[in-house]
Amino acid sequence: MDKKRSLLNVSVSIGFKFVIIILEIFVRRFLIRYVGNEINGLNSLYISILDFLAIAELGVGGAITYCMYQPIVDGDREKTAALYHLFQKLYWIIGAVIVVVGCAIMPLLPYLAKDYAEANVNLYLTFALMLSSVAITYLFSAKTSLINAYKDNYIVNTVSSLGRIVQCGLQMLVLFLTGSFIWYLVCRIISSVLQWVATETIARYKHGDIIKIKSSVDSETKKEVTKNVKAMFMHKIGGILVNTADSIIISSFIGILILGKYSNYTAIVIAMTSVLTLCFTPLTSVVGHMFVEEGRETAKKYCGVFHTLNFVLGMVFFLGYYAVADNLVGVLFGAELELAKSVSFVITLNYFIQFMRQGCMLFRDATGTFYNDRWKPLFEGIINIGLSVLFVCVFPEDYKVVGVIAATIITNLFICHIIEPYVLYKHAFRSGMKQYYVQNYAYILIFGGILAALNFSMVTLENQWLELLANGGIALALSIVPCIAAIVLNRDFSNIMKNILRKIFRRRVQSETVSDVCNDPKFSANDSEAKSADGENNQEEERF
Repeated sequence: MDKKRSLLNVSVSIGFKFVIIILEIFVRRFLIRYVGNEINGLNSLYISILDFLAIAELGVGGAITYCMYQPIVDGDREKTAALYHLFQKLYWIIGAVIVVVGCAIMPLLPYLAKDYAEANVNLYLTFALMLSSVAITYLFSAKTSLINAYKDNYIVNTVSSLGRIVQCGLQMLVLFLTGSFIWYLVCRIISSVLQWVATETIARYKHGDIIKIKSSVDSETKKEVTKNVKAMFMHKIGGILVNTADSIIISSFIGILILGKYSNYTAIVIAMTSVLTLCFTPLTSVVGHMFVEEGRETAKKYCGVFHTLNFVLGMVFFLGYYAVADNLVGVLFGAELELAKSVSFVITLNYFIQFMRQGCMLFRDATGTFYNDRWKPLFEGIINIGLSVLFVCVFPEDYKVVGVIAATIITNLFICHIIEPYVLYKHAFRSGMKQYYVQNYAYILIFGGILAALNFSMVTLENQWLELLANGGIALALSIVPCIAAIVLNRDFSNIMKNILRKIFRRRVQSETVSDVCNDPKFSANDSEAKSADGENNQEEERF
């Protein structure tokens, strides 16, 4: 496994993500302050429908990048170029379809945004601006996939992150100067255009030779690629039905004002989850190369390691989120925008359960087994929408939001967490998945039990900041024991941790050894003695 490239991809992603999170919090504050929470809710509705389309590498891009791994490893430039040109055509077709579907959705907007009149904006114009910013990204998505296929995810992350930083800066400026939601959305278009120019320039500089080669894929390869793209596109449609359903149903049945409040909670947890997810998604190309070069047994071992890492990260951060969510919303956006504690409880549980799929989905995308469960997202989405509508209708007024989220929890637990591991272990690893199931549901039960314990352990103080720190400390304390137990019980994870600690210890000893030699008065007595000491030091370094 290319550990240096993995570390570079993850480090760049996480570093930029922290900056973007802070900026986006300020943008949301400006939006609520200068335009209103109703617009905040409407913006969240638009994002739920369209924003995920801009992240091509998490959808169809996963299938496309996977197809390039083998020819790149084999050094087959002709086939790599042929695949690139095929993917460019596919992206343009998909972009055109998205524009058509987006236009078809417009007449439904008044029904999807309950109480939209309070927002006092043109629904069709603002949605069209949002749609345009998404459509532009498909003009350069093929070059993004090409860069990612060569394991240079950090380049793509840098370009997209700088684009988001510029977007946030412009949005805060126009909100302060004009208070206009329309100009706020124009800033998204400007950001997309800048990313387009930067990606085109970098791709032609690094891989211009590949782009210039004019070749076409054979019929067998084209058939395989089309199969994978269709499968991943079905996963994306399923993602629409699941990930956007909650916000759309809340907006349609309850109103955009409640959606605005709900989106403040999800904005915090999504920001946190997106940082944690960067421990996984930038590694897709690295894992793909590892699967091709080192085989299924090595991939299976690392999959178990990432699953335990899932649990450890989720236990610490999602317990922490629940402990401080209400205080953070009050401090960042206003105490009047806080929701009932039951809402933050189900939000926490829902996002933890979804986060526990990250390791499995990383290896699914990297090994190309997304085709084998292509019908799962559609089934999952239909069940989720049906349960959400049912629960929002039958639950009491104060618990309608809880009912919508509960539907998503049920579909995740009994569809995603069963089918995804089954497909991965059967088709990629070709082994049983019983141990994975037992471990996975044990992790979820443990988290649910400790989350309930945290709910009864939290304190209420007069000072909001002291309350936040106190409850955050309680959450951290409750997470320590299960995290240590999970690490100790996973031998592969334990061995990796031991190796890391051993290397750190050895480097420290090596540094101290060099320092002692250099400080020895005899070290500089004469050149021959200095060379002798240097030679001994080099031998010592080699032993370490």
